[in-house]
Amino acid sequence: MVRVGMPAVLAAACLMAGCSSFLPAAGPTASAVAEGADIATDQGLLARYEIVDVDAAVVEALRGRPLDSLLASFGDRRPAVQPVIGVGDGVTVTIWEAGSGGLFSGPAIADRFSTGSKSSSIPEQIVARDGTISVPYAGRIKVAGKRAADVQAQIEQELAGKAIQPQVLLTVNSPLSTSVTVLGEAAAGGGGAARLAAARGGPASNLGGGRVPLTEKGDRLLDVIATAGGVAAPVNETFVRLSRGTTTATVPLTAVVSNPRENIFLRPGDTLTLVRDPQTFLAVGATGANYEIPFSAEGITLAQALAKSGGLRDFQADPAGVFVFRFEPASVVRRLHPTSPLLSSNFVPVVYRINMRDPNSLFVSQAFRMRNRDLVYVSNAPFTEVQKVLSVFSTVTSPIASGASLYSATR
Repeated sequence: MVRVGMPAVLAAACLMAGCSSFLPAAGPTASAVAEGADIATDQGLLARYEIVDVDAAVVEALRGRPLDSLLASFGDRRPAVQPVIGVGDGVTVTIWEAGSGGLFSGPAIADRFSTGSKSSSIPEQIVARDGTISVPYAGRIKVAGKRAADVQAQIEQELAGKAIQPQVLLTVNSPLSTSVTVLGEAAAGGGGAARLAAARGGPASNLGGGRVPLTEKGDRLLDVIATAGGVAAPVNETFVRLSRGTTTATVPLTAVVSNPRENIFLRPGDTLTLVRDPQTFLAVGATGANYEIPFSAEGITLAQALAKSGGLRDFQADPAGVFVFRFEPASVVRRLHPTSPLLSSNFVPVVYRINMRDPNSLFVSQAFRMRNRDLVYVSNAPFTEVQKVLSVFSTVTSPIASGASLYSATR
């Protein structure tokens, strides 16, 4: 009887003395997480993170979590019906005359039905930094910032009296000034831009890799991505980062696909970067799996996250100690805790606590949406710590008890 009762007494004494704090553990206990929200200082308690008990009201408040929006950041203004010529564009000028023997027409050919060529094409020119191109007998013509039809009329006016009733056609072969730069996870790089240039009759070699010229009808974001060859990464792992001037916004590609309002018109000079960022969460503690787990879908709930991580371990987990660690924007925390002392920061560390002993938590966990890089932590049950102490005590006392039994048997 003494050998049975003494270990229990010693183990209880060890637990009361705090011996369990020296034992191996996957993380803090549920009580330690709650008590660690505030740290004692000379001036009082200093808040380190907010603890939020998840219920239906919290889930509803999180639905209004602000996200980047292309529509809100840039608007959706349709471009001009007819674009203007810009510096760096490649243009070709073709001039026709009404009769033979002029400046740009060939002489009449004797004894033949043909009267000779009545047109001449000036080789492609790149619009200079001063916005001009050179036209024989017309000099330097200002073209930057003008429509092609206006430049044609200007050249015809300059050649009047020099050529025989000249008619001019100006073609923009390489509209680099009205293009969008596409970077990142595009499936074909600049292949789509090259095909578009070829379809317009211009050489693809004049286009930089990943530059997509905008058409006169106006091109939306998905049009440009399709022209660039689509995306190489899965759609649910791809983010669209649009930069225009000093403004940059990043949204999931799934948001653009599912919400037509986010499929905005692009403008010349925009930079579109397709970024692959697999959505994952971390599972730590008394779960079936402790590692980084991908969403494998557009979005998942806490219930799905727990299922992906193997659920709670029956003989180890504390159902009342399920936590989600996340940095939230201050605007979200203001709705949850208007008087939080941490609102001075743009992002506030928040610990969401779910008590899985409550049957209603099974419904709440199906509505609580996970975010990229969330950390799901399940603490050990208090009895697990007792088991550890007893196991350590048994390891220490077992040789002594065996020796005592052997000594008693030999007497």
